[in-house]
Amino acid sequence: MLRSLVRAEAREVNDTPSRPTRRIAYTAASVLLSLAVYFAVSLIQVWLMGRDDSFARSNTRVDAVVVLGAAQYDGRPSPQFAARLDHALLLWQRGLADSVVVTGGKQIGDRFTEAESGRDYLVTRGVPVAAVQVEPRGSSTFTSLESVARELGNRRVVLVSDPYHLLRARLVASEVGLQADASATRTSVIRGVDALRRNVREALGVMVGRVSGFRNLEAWLQ
Repeated sequence: MLRSLVRAEAREVNDTPSRPTRRIAYTAASVLLSLAVYFAVSLIQVWLMGRDDSFARSNTRVDAVVVLGAAQYDGRPSPQFAARLDHALLLWQRGLADSVVVTGGKQIGDRFTEAESGRDYLVTRGVPVAAVQVEPRGSSTFTSLESVARELGNRRVVLVSDPYHLLRARLVASEVGLQADASATRTSVIRGVDALRRNVREALGVMVGRVSGFRNLEAWLQ
């Protein structure tokens, strides 16, 4: 009987995790919890930024409205891009800026850049050609805003894009030296599950970009 008790106690001791193992487990759990909280906070910030109408309500004047590019089809803006351009047009018509900067390059095989198609869209709706600046060199949010910063310098602008995109765009603008407000289109065609998926992706990008810098983030994604 005594031997059986000794063996049982020995098995219990052997089955108990060692102190270093428990420490590693606690550390891993803490790291995972911290990442989960960081992601949740980033996701909430992405969502809130896309619904912040304070710029449109403030009637604050800026040096330029900057439209972030999206797909175009042989010179015709996609519905997503058109929604951004319509919102920029509204801000320009309200006199919040004298000029509009349209960004975006082109894919292989395209005849037109996103910026060119956006300019033509705005001009046909009453914006003078002289009031529209084209920045067609960018292939991403970072390179587009870097080109804008190079041309405008440390000017104050308002960024126009879809709601899910604006937090990262504003952080990128700050990194490249622009003073940027943000104003989201309210007619975005990105809705429902697609919008949720993009909010999640943007939150992940914001998490990494804030730590590494958005230039490095873009380099890693290439």
